[in-house]
Amino acid sequence: MQVGSRRCIVNPVSGDGEHADYVERLMRARGFAVEETQGAGDAVEFGRTAGADGVSEVAVCGGDGTINEVLRGLHDADHLDEVTLSVVPAGTANLLAGTIGVTDLQHGVEVADTGETRSVDVGVADGEPFLVSCIAGLPADASVATSGDLKGRFGTLAFLITGTQEALEFDGLDLSIEAVGEEGPFTWSGEATCLLVGNARKFVERGGQADMEDGLLDVAIVERMPAGNLVAEAIGHRLLARDTEGVTHVRARDVSIDGHGDPVTFSRDGELAEHETLDVSVAERTLDLRVGPSYEPNPT
Repeated sequence: MQVGSRRCIVNPVSGDGEHADYVERLMRARGFAVEETQGAGDAVEFGRTAGADGVSEVAVCGGDGTINEVLRGLHDADHLDEVTLSVVPAGTANLLAGTIGVTDLQHGVEVADTGETRSVDVGVADGEPFLVSCIAGLPADASVATSGDLKGRFGTLAFLITGTQEALEFDGLDLSIEAVGEEGPFTWSGEATCLLVGNARKFVERGGQADMEDGLLDVAIVERMPAGNLVAEAIGHRLLARDTEGVTHVRARDVSIDGHGDPVTFSRDGELAEHETLDVSVAERTLDLRVGPSYEPNPT
């Protein structure tokens, strides 16, 4: 593989698992070499190899989890700022693709070939990169099991609708949070149902796209509340409004989370990990990403 080459990494079992041959044929016709994952960890290794080989264009065909694996591999190879990444959506929810204006498989192939390139922020949690979000608390487990339809409609907050049983059993989190916000230092301490940190997704004004080019994370802290109220709030979408009681919003460059000695489960673009403490920061405009025509560089 020569420097300047293009590579497409395909997860053949993402989504309905019927896309691989079609996508591989289209991508090869556009000059992409194609590699197909066979199991867990393959996409990470392919990302590392792409970096080591000096590949300049990497397209990822899969869902948000596959994209994150490739991102981790590129990060491990210290190649994030030397590659142009593109997304061919084939997962269940495809949150990143929807955020950057890529509508379906064929559109993703077209964007990977000739789409506009934007330099976007990359979130970093405990040294691991993410593009969409890093979440803790009730959603970290429930969002993984949430149906694809609801994930597509509500993104990482879909857990609040499907997670009734989880909500009834969830004990909450005892957290202390410190952040360097856009308006100065920020601190919060108390019982939380969840903590939502978005890079490509925001959790205010009914959600949607965050500004991926501003060097800031969109943070929402949902205070502990009775399970019945939690589900009712979710169904009414009120957790996404700025004036909702019990929800604190801040935009920050750096966020430090302390679980007071108890392990907290975090979901970083769907990848689960436990941490007693976690530092989340932004690598500002580190990654070149191909986007669709509906992508908003400065969403309001």
